[in-house]
Amino acid sequence: MTTSPPASAPPRVLTVAGSDSGGGAGIQADLKTMLALGTHGMSVLTAVTAQNSLGVQGVWELPAEAVRAQFRSVVDDIGVHAVKTGMLSSATLVQTVGALLGGIAVPVVVDPVGVSKHGDSLLAADALDAVRGALLPVATVATPNLDEVAQLTGVRVRQEDDLRQAAEAVLTYGSRWALVKGGHLAGQAVDLLTDGDEEHWLRAPRHDNRHTHGTGCTLASALAAGLAKGLAVPEAAEAAKGYVTGAIAAGFALGGGIGPVDHGWQTRS
Repeated sequence: MTTSPPASAPPRVLTVAGSDSGGGAGIQADLKTMLALGTHGMSVLTAVTAQNSLGVQGVWELPAEAVRAQFRSVVDDIGVHAVKTGMLSSATLVQTVGALLGGIAVPVVVDPVGVSKHGDSLLAADALDAVRGALLPVATVATPNLDEVAQLTGVRVRQEDDLRQAAEAVLTYGSRWALVKGGHLAGQAVDLLTDGDEEHWLRAPRHDNRHTHGTGCTLASALAAGLAKGLAVPEAAEAAKGYVTGAIAAGFALGGGIGPVDHGWQTRS
């Protein structure tokens, strides 16, 4: 009997984020996205949430030593090609994760999660300084939405022309690139990616679909997957935008509230 040689491992992507028990965002969305885009997803859990289509009913943060142990376990044995961060909950966890990321030389996508799709707070107010001082400086790309830009920088985006000022404000905290998501603006779904010199405007049609839970997690994870596969930042961002746009178009109803985007849309299109 002939046996095939073992397949080589796909690019490896690590998500450091909280769990969404409803499966639409957080660690669950990250791992689905990474699999859909041909990478091997791994996880460091920072918090457990009781969460569904209606909102977040509870949050339980893990101790810093548990986060540190998970990270070292994966990185020291398996290795990673890119890292994505999501919900970090507290200043202690932000500082812990920032220190860990400062010790590895792979692309890092920081999604500075502040609130859920339903408006529930996922980051302590006193953690904002830690995000600015410990997390953004180790980011290859930071991917804030407009509410997170306002939280971190004070810049409020009301129209497309304001995205440039918002991105510049984010870059002052040390990330190499800023991808400011303008999905809450009227008109086309437009994002701005810049490193302060180059500008890339990412545009997509706006789909009339309220089921958009997990868009931020999905975009950041898709970007990390592209970087893990060796794409340059602009190419990875463009590919991620295309993937999340398709996922939004295919989003479906679950429960009585806002349903998730469809991470497997490419297999059903």
